[in-house]
Amino acid sequence: MISATNARVGRGERFAWALVSLACLSVLIVAAGLKPSSSGAGTHKQLGLNECGWVLAFGKPCFTCGMTTAFAHAADGRLDRSFVAQPFGALLSVGVAAGFWVGAFVALTGSTVGRRCAGLLSPRLLWWYGGALTAAWAYKL
Repeated sequence: MISATNARVGRGERFAWALVSLACLSVLIVAAGLKPSSSGAGTHKQLGLNECGWVLAFGKPCFTCGMTTAFAHAADGRLDRSFVAQPFGALLSVGVAAGFWVGAFVALTGSTVGRRCAGLLSPRLLWWYGGALTAAWAYKL
């Protein structure tokens, strides 16, 4: 009998975590290649994206304004500037970095730590994240 401490995830779950890790790494690589906008928003235009439609329509920042800038600052190791640009974006960038490492660890070792981390996506916590995103939007306003 396998004890709980020696339990390992199967190939399918390891593959899924490898995909999570690669997706997170892709986001981090893109962020590292961007030059953060000095205005705190607009970095996304370096990706060929248009001006924020919300800003154009209402003259106010949207919920995600500053996220790309926050990720670019975080990729440069400037979490202080990342937080100033978009507080939720700073937290999300740290979460994406953690997702890369957890995903890679589970994919390589078969550890069950990913199952425990997946609990961070429970419905109750998702409501808290939504509240934090709303608070960050209020900050940007």
